[in-house]
Amino acid sequence: MKDTVSEYLFVIVGAAIIAVGFNVFLLPNQVASGGVSGISTILNGLFGWNAGIIQYAFNIPLFIAGVLVLGKKFGVKSFIGTITLPAFVILTSGWEPWTLNPLLGAIFGGIVVGSGLGIVFKGKASTGGTDLLAQIITKFTGLTLGTSVLMIDGIIAVSAALVFDLEKGLYAIIGLYVTTKTIDIIQLGFSQSKMAYIITNMEEEMREAIYREVNRGVTKLPAFGGYTGEEKTFLMVVVYQTEFTKLKQVVKMVDPTAFVVVSDAYEVLGEGFKRV
Repeated sequence: MKDTVSEYLFVIVGAAIIAVGFNVFLLPNQVASGGVSGISTILNGLFGWNAGIIQYAFNIPLFIAGVLVLGKKFGVKSFIGTITLPAFVILTSGWEPWTLNPLLGAIFGGIVVGSGLGIVFKGKASTGGTDLLAQIITKFTGLTLGTSVLMIDGIIAVSAALVFDLEKGLYAIIGLYVTTKTIDIIQLGFSQSKMAYIITNMEEEMREAIYREVNRGVTKLPAFGGYTGEEKTFLMVVVYQTEFTKLKQVVKMVDPTAFVVVSDAYEVLGEGFKRV
């Protein structure tokens, strides 16, 4: 019950944050950064129609179509996101813009809206809109979901360039990019860990040195050389960023010829990191 209440709160709070970002950053600067909010920005600029009413006009039919075409998998939380977002847009429509610089509007609007969307997604819901349309397109055309979303948002950005001017279309792309990156940060957090794959002929010495000097466990994984077909073993180790320099020193000390691949690691769960 506690988790369910938290998820509903995530949806409502996230929708409120999205609405504020839309009204104080995106709408006054005519930054139509994708989705139904982008469509409402364009129609508001063309006809002066209330953006919240426009979003209701698109969101509710799209939600109904999604349920009919894709099934009842969206749930009550997504329905709440669908109806509360336009409501908050209407409630905050009288707020003064925080900037009338389109570039700042695109960047900070993307950050605020992306934060709100990330919180809604943490509530295991969505705000409906063109995400549902993209899923419907995917079902009937066979396109991937990512391609469908990109196609819809691309059409909205091009429409913004035609309705307003080319610069506004470019600002829309910036806003969309910042929004997607912010969603990733809210969902995954900032990367605080690194994952290293180490291929070495001195695997036992390397494993012992990493355990002794860095105090991290190592996982041994089987591998085969793509050219020689020779069986090899590579080591996988996850460390905090603050430990990464020490790890590099240890690898260089044990085997200067070792082949190492490093990537960011998000949401590392388990002993020595976050609890599951």
